[in-house]
Amino acid sequence: MSHYRLNRLFNPSSGRCLDVAVDHGFFGEPSFLTGIEDMTTAVEALVAAAPDAIQLTPGQAPLLQARPGRAKPALVLRTDVANVYGNPLDTHLFSRHFPDAVEQAVRLDAVCVVANLLQLPGRPEIRERCIETVMALRAECTRYGMPLMVEPLAMQDNAAAGGYMVDGDTRKIVSLVRQARELGADLIKADPTDDLDDYHLVVQAAGDLPVLVRGGGKVADDELLRRTAAVLAQGARGIVYGRNIIQHPHPAGITRALMAMLHEDYTPEKALSLVQAQ
Repeated sequence: MSHYRLNRLFNPSSGRCLDVAVDHGFFGEPSFLTGIEDMTTAVEALVAAAPDAIQLTPGQAPLLQARPGRAKPALVLRTDVANVYGNPLDTHLFSRHFPDAVEQAVRLDAVCVVANLLQLPGRPEIRERCIETVMALRAECTRYGMPLMVEPLAMQDNAAAGGYMVDGDTRKIVSLVRQARELGADLIKADPTDDLDDYHLVVQAAGDLPVLVRGGGKVADDELLRRTAAVLAQGARGIVYGRNIIQHPHPAGITRALMAMLHEDYTPEKALSLVQAQ
């Protein structure tokens, strides 16, 4: 039954999706708010750009779902919050999910819920807490027919890396993706590997589950489009980009370019011409 909702996430022709993540305010980090200070305006702009989905928190989801009509992006609902992105880190780290997250997702008509599977150097208790969250959500998702997206996230040491930095080591990403598969995820949101030629190993670890690739930090348009092409060529079923869209000077243009690559097989060079097209 959970697959019925996913029919609204993936394009019926290409079988792929673009999910724009706008859940950054959930984590309490001031630097994450750039480009989304005014969430009403941000969501309106994204709806006009027409990606396949927008990823929001329970508190902001009504900005999308209260809009009339059927022609709007699907809702992906963020369910967990953690304080693992600061530099320096807080002395006490936590990761928590809404106890009624799946019921909220049903009421909000979400297509899936998403939760982290975090791996921080020297902090195994955070990974344990994330596993507990995934297990709890898995039980409720099964009960309500709600798809579960798990986001495996291997992080570098914040102090050494200068803040929120992911670890693109292929072995670490593959092992976390495999654990998410073993825990019962319905789809996976995973980081790109440092060596993009390795990405088929991430897809392989997910088995028959769709893999959506995280965008990570802000990069130049040509690099973003080349990276997107590389992961799609190795079997990724879509992308979940946030800052590379919401902090872009032309959010609608970069969305057009990415959607053309996903659903019309545009090359990066051809897609780049759409970024500033009116």
